[in-house]
Amino acid sequence: MTRKGQIPILAITQGDPAGIGPEILLKWASTRLGGFVPLLVAEKAALEQVRQTMTGGEEVACEYLTSIESREQLLDRAEDDGIAVLDPVAAARSIRYGESGPQDAGAAVSCLEAAVQLTLSDLADAVVSAPVNKYSIAKHHRRDFRGQTEFVAEMCGKQTYGRDYLMTFLTSDLQVALLSTHVALREALGALSADAVFEAVSCLQRNAPGRILVAALNPHAGEGGLMGREELEILEPAIARCREAGFDVGGPESADSLFARARRGECDWVLALYHDQGLIPIKTVAFGSATNWTLGLPIIRTSVDHGTAFDIAGRGQADARPLKRVVEATRELIAGRLPRARGHLS
Repeated sequence: MTRKGQIPILAITQGDPAGIGPEILLKWASTRLGGFVPLLVAEKAALEQVRQTMTGGEEVACEYLTSIESREQLLDRAEDDGIAVLDPVAAARSIRYGESGPQDAGAAVSCLEAAVQLTLSDLADAVVSAPVNKYSIAKHHRRDFRGQTEFVAEMCGKQTYGRDYLMTFLTSDLQVALLSTHVALREALGALSADAVFEAVSCLQRNAPGRILVAALNPHAGEGGLMGREELEILEPAIARCREAGFDVGGPESADSLFARARRGECDWVLALYHDQGLIPIKTVAFGSATNWTLGLPIIRTSVDHGTAFDIAGRGQADARPLKRVVEATRELIAGRLPRARGHLS
Protein backbone atom coordinates (compact mmCIF):
# COMPACT_ATOMS: atom_id res chain seq x y z
CA MET A 1 0.00 0.00 0.00
CA THR A 2 1.16 3.54 -0.65
CA ARG A 3 1.88 5.87 2.21
CA LYS A 4 -0.97 8.24 3.06
CA GLY A 5 -1.30 11.09 0.61
CA GLN A 6 1.33 9.68 -1.74
CA ILE A 7 0.78 9.31 -5.47
CA PRO A 8 1.21 5.65 -6.46
CA ILE A 9 3.89 4.58 -8.92
CA LEU A 10 3.12 1.73 -11.32
CA ALA A 11 5.98 -0.21 -12.92
CA ILE A 12 4.61 -1.49 -16.23
CA THR A 13 6.69 -4.04 -18.13
CA GLN A 14 7.05 -4.51 -21.88
CA GLY A 15 6.54 -8.28 -21.97
CA ASP A 16 8.03 -10.01 -25.01
CA PRO A 17 9.21 -7.26 -27.37
CA ALA A 18 8.49 -9.46 -30.39
CA GLY A 19 4.82 -9.28 -29.41
CA ILE A 20 2.40 -6.41 -28.85
CA GLY A 21 3.66 -5.40 -25.40
CA PRO A 22 5.70 -2.32 -26.39
CA GLU A 23 2.88 -1.11 -28.66
CA ILE A 24 0.17 -1.28 -26.02
CA LEU A 25 2.48 0.49 -23.56
CA LEU A 26 2.89 3.45 -25.89
CA LYS A 27 -0.77 3.55 -26.90
CA TRP A 28 -1.85 3.38 -23.26
CA ALA A 29 0.68 6.05 -22.23
CA SER A 30 -0.73 8.43 -24.84
CA THR A 31 -3.99 8.65 -22.84
CA ARG A 32 -2.18 10.67 -20.14
CA LEU A 33 -4.19 9.28 -17.24
CA GLY A 34 -3.74 11.14 -13.97
CA GLY A 35 -3.70 10.13 -10.34
CA PHE A 36 -0.58 7.97 -10.50
CA VAL A 37 2.92 7.97 -11.95
CA PRO A 38 3.55 5.48 -14.76
CA LEU A 39 7.01 3.98 -15.11
CA LEU A 40 7.51 1.91 -18.24
CA VAL A 41 10.09 -0.82 -17.76
CA ALA A 42 10.98 -1.48 -21.34
CA GLU A 43 13.72 -1.36 -23.95
CA LYS A 44 14.29 1.89 -25.76
CA ALA A 45 15.01 -0.17 -28.87
CA ALA A 46 11.61 -1.86 -28.69
CA LEU A 47 9.61 1.31 -27.99
CA GLU A 48 11.29 3.40 -30.66
CA GLN A 49 11.00 0.69 -33.30
CA VAL A 50 7.30 0.04 -32.69
CA ARG A 51 6.59 3.78 -32.64
CA GLN A 52 7.19 3.81 -36.39
CA THR A 53 4.40 1.30 -37.04
CA MET A 54 1.54 2.76 -35.05
CA THR A 55 -0.87 5.58 -34.48
CA GLY A 56 -1.79 6.68 -30.98
CA GLY A 57 1.65 6.62 -29.42
CA GLU A 58 3.86 8.80 -31.57
CA GLU A 59 3.26 11.85 -29.41
CA VAL A 60 4.44 10.15 -26.20
CA ALA A 61 7.68 11.73 -25.07
CA CYS A 62 9.80 9.11 -23.32
CA GLU A 63 12.57 9.99 -20.91
CA TYR A 64 14.90 7.03 -20.78
CA LEU A 65 16.55 6.29 -17.44
CA THR A 66 19.34 3.89 -16.59
CA SER A 67 18.43 3.60 -12.90
CA ILE A 68 15.88 4.68 -10.31
CA GLU A 69 17.41 6.06 -7.14
CA SER A 70 14.34 7.27 -5.27
CA ARG A 71 10.58 7.64 -5.46
CA GLU A 72 11.06 11.40 -5.62
CA GLN A 73 12.94 10.96 -8.88
CA LEU A 74 9.67 9.69 -10.39
CA LEU A 75 7.19 11.73 -8.35
CA ASP A 76 8.86 14.93 -9.59
CA ARG A 77 7.78 13.88 -13.08
CA ALA A 78 4.13 13.45 -12.13
CA GLU A 79 3.15 16.80 -13.65
CA ASP A 80 5.37 16.50 -16.71
CA ASP A 81 4.15 15.55 -20.16
CA GLY A 82 6.81 12.90 -20.62
CA ILE A 83 6.78 9.27 -19.53
CA ALA A 84 9.69 7.84 -17.57
CA VAL A 85 11.14 4.65 -19.03
CA LEU A 86 13.61 2.39 -17.26
CA ASP A 87 15.58 0.32 -19.78
CA PRO A 88 17.37 -2.48 -17.91
CA VAL A 89 18.73 -3.92 -21.18
CA ALA A 90 20.13 -0.78 -22.83
CA ALA A 91 21.08 -2.54 -26.06
CA ALA A 92 20.83 -1.18 -29.58
CA ARG A 93 19.11 -3.88 -31.58
CA SER A 94 16.36 -4.65 -34.03
CA ILE A 95 13.27 -6.67 -33.09
CA ARG A 96 11.74 -9.25 -35.44
CA TYR A 97 8.03 -9.17 -34.73
CA GLY A 98 6.32 -12.49 -34.25
CA GLU A 99 9.59 -14.37 -33.72
CA SER A 100 10.75 -14.43 -30.12
CA GLY A 101 14.44 -15.23 -29.94
CA PRO A 102 17.06 -15.38 -27.18
CA GLN A 103 17.41 -11.60 -26.88
CA ASP A 104 13.65 -11.14 -26.68
CA ALA A 105 13.27 -13.80 -23.98
CA GLY A 106 16.14 -12.33 -21.98
CA ALA A 107 14.80 -8.80 -22.31
CA ALA A 108 11.31 -9.86 -21.17
CA VAL A 109 12.75 -11.44 -18.04
CA SER A 110 15.10 -8.52 -17.36
CA CYS A 111 12.23 -6.04 -17.47
CA LEU A 112 10.09 -8.19 -15.20
CA GLU A 113 12.94 -8.64 -12.72
CA ALA A 114 13.63 -4.90 -12.65
CA ALA A 115 9.98 -4.03 -12.05
CA VAL A 116 9.65 -6.55 -9.22
CA GLN A 117 12.86 -5.35 -7.57
CA LEU A 118 11.65 -1.74 -7.74
CA THR A 119 8.41 -2.72 -6.05
CA LEU A 120 10.05 -4.88 -3.41
CA SER A 121 12.32 -1.90 -2.67
CA ASP A 122 9.29 0.43 -2.32
CA LEU A 123 10.38 2.48 -5.31
CA ALA A 124 7.13 1.48 -7.02
CA ASP A 125 3.75 0.42 -5.66
CA ALA A 126 2.76 -2.29 -8.12
CA VAL A 127 3.96 -4.32 -11.08
CA VAL A 128 1.74 -4.48 -14.16
CA SER A 129 3.09 -6.93 -16.70
CA ALA A 130 2.50 -7.22 -20.41
CA PRO A 131 2.42 -10.77 -21.86
CA VAL A 132 5.49 -12.93 -22.37
CA ASN A 133 6.00 -16.09 -24.39
CA LYS A 134 6.55 -18.91 -21.91
CA TYR A 135 8.00 -21.29 -24.48
CA SER A 136 10.57 -18.76 -25.67
CA ILE A 137 11.78 -18.00 -22.14
CA ALA A 138 11.95 -21.70 -21.27
CA LYS A 139 13.84 -22.46 -24.49
CA HIS A 140 16.26 -19.54 -24.55
CA HIS A 141 16.63 -18.28 -21.01
CA ARG A 142 15.41 -20.46 -18.15
CA ARG A 143 14.36 -24.05 -18.68
CA ASP A 144 12.08 -24.28 -15.64
CA PHE A 145 10.11 -21.12 -16.50
CA ARG A 146 6.35 -21.73 -16.42
CA GLY A 147 4.91 -18.25 -16.23
CA GLN A 148 5.24 -14.78 -14.80
CA THR A 149 3.04 -15.72 -11.85
CA GLU A 150 5.43 -18.40 -10.63
CA PHE A 151 8.53 -16.35 -11.48
CA VAL A 152 7.38 -13.29 -9.53
CA ALA A 153 6.27 -15.45 -6.61
CA GLU A 154 9.75 -17.00 -6.46
CA MET A 155 11.35 -13.55 -6.50
CA CYS A 156 9.11 -12.64 -3.57
CA GLY A 157 10.25 -15.68 -1.59
CA LYS A 158 7.11 -17.74 -2.15
CA GLN A 159 8.30 -21.31 -2.44
CA THR A 160 5.11 -23.31 -1.83
CA TYR A 161 3.68 -23.72 -5.30
CA GLY A 162 0.16 -22.43 -5.58
CA ARG A 163 -0.54 -22.52 -1.83
CA ASP A 164 0.77 -19.39 -0.17
CA TYR A 165 0.00 -17.45 -3.33
CA LEU A 166 -2.73 -17.92 -5.91
CA MET A 167 -3.27 -16.98 -9.52
CA THR A 168 -6.60 -15.14 -9.59
CA PHE A 169 -8.70 -13.34 -12.16
CA LEU A 170 -10.92 -10.36 -11.45
CA THR A 171 -13.84 -9.11 -13.52
CA SER A 172 -16.78 -6.86 -12.72
CA ASP A 173 -18.97 -9.79 -11.65
CA LEU A 174 -16.74 -12.86 -11.34
CA GLN A 175 -13.64 -13.56 -9.27
CA VAL A 176 -11.81 -16.85 -9.78
CA ALA A 177 -8.80 -18.35 -8.00
CA LEU A 178 -6.86 -21.29 -9.44
CA LEU A 179 -5.69 -24.21 -7.33
CA SER A 180 -2.99 -24.98 -9.92
CA THR A 181 -1.63 -22.85 -12.73
CA HIS A 182 0.74 -23.58 -15.60
CA VAL A 183 1.14 -27.33 -15.36
CA ALA A 184 -0.10 -30.19 -17.49
CA LEU A 185 -3.64 -31.27 -16.66
CA ARG A 186 -2.46 -34.73 -15.65
CA GLU A 187 -0.02 -33.16 -13.17
CA ALA A 188 -2.67 -30.80 -11.82
CA LEU A 189 -5.10 -33.65 -11.18
CA GLY A 190 -2.38 -35.78 -9.62
CA ALA A 191 -1.57 -32.99 -7.16
CA LEU A 192 -5.19 -32.55 -6.06
CA SER A 193 -5.44 -33.16 -2.31
CA ALA A 194 -7.45 -32.11 0.70
CA ASP A 195 -4.41 -30.26 2.05
CA ALA A 196 -3.99 -28.33 -1.21
CA VAL A 197 -7.63 -27.20 -1.16
CA PHE A 198 -7.46 -26.20 2.51
CA GLU A 199 -4.27 -24.22 1.96
CA ALA A 200 -5.71 -22.43 -1.08
CA VAL A 201 -8.89 -21.49 0.79
CA SER A 202 -6.74 -20.29 3.70
CA CYS A 203 -4.72 -18.11 1.32
CA LEU A 204 -7.89 -16.56 -0.08
CA GLN A 205 -9.29 -15.88 3.38
CA ARG A 206 -6.07 -14.23 4.54
CA ASN A 207 -5.77 -11.93 1.57
CA ALA A 208 -9.28 -11.28 0.23
CA PRO A 209 -11.88 -12.79 2.55
CA GLY A 210 -15.37 -13.56 1.35
CA ARG A 211 -17.76 -16.35 0.45
CA ILE A 212 -15.94 -19.12 -1.47
CA LEU A 213 -17.47 -21.90 -3.55
CA VAL A 214 -15.18 -24.77 -4.55
CA ALA A 215 -15.65 -26.25 -8.02
CA ALA A 216 -16.11 -29.99 -8.37
CA LEU A 217 -13.76 -32.02 -10.52
CA ASN A 218 -16.15 -34.51 -12.12
CA PRO A 219 -19.40 -34.00 -14.06
CA HIS A 220 -22.35 -33.25 -11.76
CA ALA A 221 -19.95 -33.16 -8.79
CA GLY A 222 -19.38 -36.90 -9.19
CA GLU A 223 -23.07 -37.80 -8.79
CA GLY A 224 -22.50 -39.50 -5.43
CA GLY A 225 -19.47 -41.42 -6.68
CA LEU A 226 -21.07 -42.61 -9.90
CA MET A 227 -18.81 -40.38 -12.03
CA GLY A 228 -15.71 -40.28 -9.86
CA ARG A 229 -14.85 -40.30 -6.18
CA GLU A 230 -12.66 -37.21 -5.85
CA GLU A 231 -15.57 -35.21 -4.48
CA LEU A 232 -16.29 -37.78 -1.77
CA GLU A 233 -12.71 -38.62 -0.85
CA ILE A 234 -10.87 -35.30 -1.33
CA LEU A 235 -13.09 -32.26 -1.78
CA GLU A 236 -15.81 -32.85 0.78
CA PRO A 237 -13.32 -33.62 3.61
CA ALA A 238 -11.30 -30.53 2.62
CA ILE A 239 -14.36 -28.29 2.68
CA ALA A 240 -15.46 -29.71 6.03
CA ARG A 241 -12.03 -28.88 7.43
CA CYS A 242 -12.33 -25.35 6.03
CA ARG A 243 -15.66 -24.87 7.76
CA GLU A 244 -14.24 -26.15 11.04
CA ALA A 245 -11.57 -23.46 10.70
CA GLY A 246 -14.32 -20.85 10.42
CA PHE A 247 -14.07 -20.20 6.69
CA ASP A 248 -17.17 -19.27 4.69
CA VAL A 249 -16.87 -21.97 2.04
CA GLY A 250 -19.23 -24.27 0.18
CA GLY A 251 -19.08 -27.04 -2.39
CA PRO A 252 -18.01 -29.01 -4.18
CA GLU A 253 -20.30 -27.45 -6.78
CA SER A 254 -20.84 -28.75 -10.28
CA ALA A 255 -18.60 -26.60 -12.47
CA ASP A 256 -21.03 -26.52 -15.39
CA SER A 257 -23.31 -24.07 -13.56
CA LEU A 258 -21.10 -22.70 -10.80
CA PHE A 259 -19.61 -19.78 -12.69
CA ALA A 260 -23.00 -18.53 -13.86
CA ARG A 261 -24.24 -18.72 -10.26
CA ALA A 262 -21.17 -16.83 -9.06
CA ARG A 263 -21.92 -14.04 -11.54
CA ARG A 264 -25.39 -13.77 -10.02
CA GLY A 265 -23.80 -13.06 -6.66
CA GLU A 266 -23.90 -16.41 -4.82
CA CYS A 267 -20.26 -16.07 -3.78
CA ASP A 268 -17.28 -13.73 -3.83
CA TRP A 269 -14.81 -16.31 -5.11
CA VAL A 270 -14.82 -19.51 -7.12
CA LEU A 271 -11.89 -21.81 -6.40
CA ALA A 272 -11.23 -23.68 -9.66
CA LEU A 273 -9.18 -26.86 -9.49
CA TYR A 274 -7.07 -26.38 -12.60
CA HIS A 275 -6.14 -23.70 -15.11
CA ASP A 276 -8.71 -24.13 -17.87
CA GLN A 277 -11.58 -24.90 -15.52
CA GLY A 278 -11.28 -21.33 -14.27
CA LEU A 279 -9.98 -19.54 -17.34
CA ILE A 280 -12.53 -20.74 -19.90
CA PRO A 281 -15.45 -19.03 -18.12
CA ILE A 282 -13.39 -15.93 -17.34
CA LYS A 283 -12.29 -15.47 -20.94
CA THR A 284 -15.72 -16.35 -22.29
CA VAL A 285 -17.49 -13.62 -20.34
CA ALA A 286 -14.74 -11.01 -19.96
CA PHE A 287 -11.86 -11.56 -22.38
CA GLY A 288 -9.92 -8.32 -22.66
CA SER A 289 -11.37 -6.85 -19.48
CA ALA A 290 -10.20 -9.30 -16.80
CA THR A 291 -7.26 -8.63 -14.49
CA ASN A 292 -4.78 -11.35 -13.60
CA TRP A 293 -3.79 -10.73 -9.95
CA THR A 294 -1.19 -12.80 -8.10
CA LEU A 295 -2.84 -12.89 -4.69
CA GLY A 296 -0.75 -13.46 -1.57
CA LEU A 297 2.49 -11.74 -2.55
CA PRO A 298 4.15 -9.02 -0.46
CA ILE A 299 3.73 -6.77 -3.52
CA ILE A 300 0.86 -6.10 -5.91
CA ARG A 301 1.40 -7.75 -9.28
CA THR A 302 -1.19 -7.76 -12.04
CA SER A 303 -1.27 -8.58 -15.72
CA VAL A 304 -3.46 -8.44 -18.78
CA ASP A 305 -5.51 -11.52 -19.64
CA HIS A 306 -4.24 -11.91 -23.22
CA GLY A 307 -1.12 -13.20 -24.91
CA THR A 308 1.66 -11.77 -27.05
CA ALA A 309 -0.45 -11.73 -30.25
CA PHE A 310 2.54 -12.47 -32.47
CA ASP A 311 0.23 -12.55 -35.49
CA ILE A 312 -0.45 -8.79 -35.32
CA ALA A 313 2.77 -7.58 -33.67
CA GLY A 314 4.40 -4.66 -35.40
CA ARG A 315 1.33 -3.78 -37.46
CA GLY A 316 -0.07 -1.01 -35.28
CA GLN A 317 -3.27 -3.00 -34.67
CA ALA A 318 -2.94 -3.84 -30.98
CA ASP A 319 -5.68 -2.76 -28.59
CA ALA A 320 -4.48 -1.02 -25.41
CA ARG A 321 -7.88 -1.06 -23.69
CA PRO A 322 -7.20 -4.32 -21.79
CA LEU A 323 -4.05 -2.75 -20.32
CA LYS A 324 -6.04 0.36 -19.38
CA ARG A 325 -8.57 -1.79 -17.50
CA VAL A 326 -5.82 -3.65 -15.68
CA VAL A 327 -4.21 -0.37 -14.62
CA GLU A 328 -7.57 0.80 -13.27
CA ALA A 329 -8.00 -2.45 -11.34
CA THR A 330 -4.44 -2.19 -10.02
CA ARG A 331 -5.14 1.27 -8.65
CA GLU A 332 -8.14 -0.20 -6.82
CA LEU A 333 -5.91 -2.90 -5.32
CA ILE A 334 -3.37 -0.29 -4.23
CA ALA A 335 -6.21 1.57 -2.51
CA GLY A 336 -7.18 -1.64 -0.68
CA ARG A 337 -10.24 -2.50 -2.75
CA LEU A 338 -11.07 -5.39 -5.00
CA PRO A 339 -12.32 -4.05 -8.33
CA ARG A 340 -15.93 -5.06 -7.80
CA ALA A 341 -18.64 -3.49 -5.65
CA ARG A 342 -18.68 -5.82 -2.67
CA GLY A 343 -15.00 -6.77 -2.47
CA HIS A 344 -12.68 -5.18 0.10
CA LEU A 345 -9.24 -6.20 1.24
CA SER A 346 -8.72 -6.64 4.94
